[in-house]
Amino acid sequence: MSEEGRAAPLRRFGPMLPLAIFAVLAGLFWYALRSGDPSLLPSTLIGKKAPEFSLPPLEGLLNGADQVPGFAASDLAKGEPTLVNVFASWCLECQHEHPLLLALGGTPGVRLYGIDYKDDPEAARRFLGRYGNPYARVGADRSGRVAIDFGVYGVPETYVVTGDGTIAYRHVGPLTGDVVKDKILPLLAKPNGKPED
Repeated sequence: MSEEGRAAPLRRFGPMLPLAIFAVLAGLFWYALRSGDPSLLPSTLIGKKAPEFSLPPLEGLLNGADQVPGFAASDLAKGEPTLVNVFASWCLECQHEHPLLLALGGTPGVRLYGIDYKDDPEAARRFLGRYGNPYARVGADRSGRVAIDFGVYGVPETYVVTGDGTIAYRHVGPLTGDVVKDKILPLLAKPNGKPED
């Protein structure tokens, strides 16, 4: 076959080669993102104290006539376990897990705090007004700094913090009934929220 005969298919299909390579790579990335269990992502903070922080309240969020307070790391070390949920009004998965949070927030003995992540206060108030506010305290993390310190990959994420302020468990993604029943409630039922060794 002549040189010109071999070059003809290259000229014909050559411009499509970068597009084909891109499509294959995009498919591989999509598969990698969708095939893993996000709750298995590692956290270096398990077994360590929650990072130091102080979050102001979500501006204008009321419980009756009173402002729902923000919270700080010291509020997590008051002797009883706390469930900390990182959420945002723009997060669709946060809407899906919200009924479980409402049930948890109404459970006697469960302390549930929320961190509103990189959100507009008005949008966050509308979100909690529409779906209900399960949180005893809501801290506004407008810059996302506290979430970064916690190691948040994306919202929603939920943490069980022991009564001495130690992070005992982390769940990435929306909560499910099985996770609440099998992982979270057993930790919250322990006197200090610590898993058994």
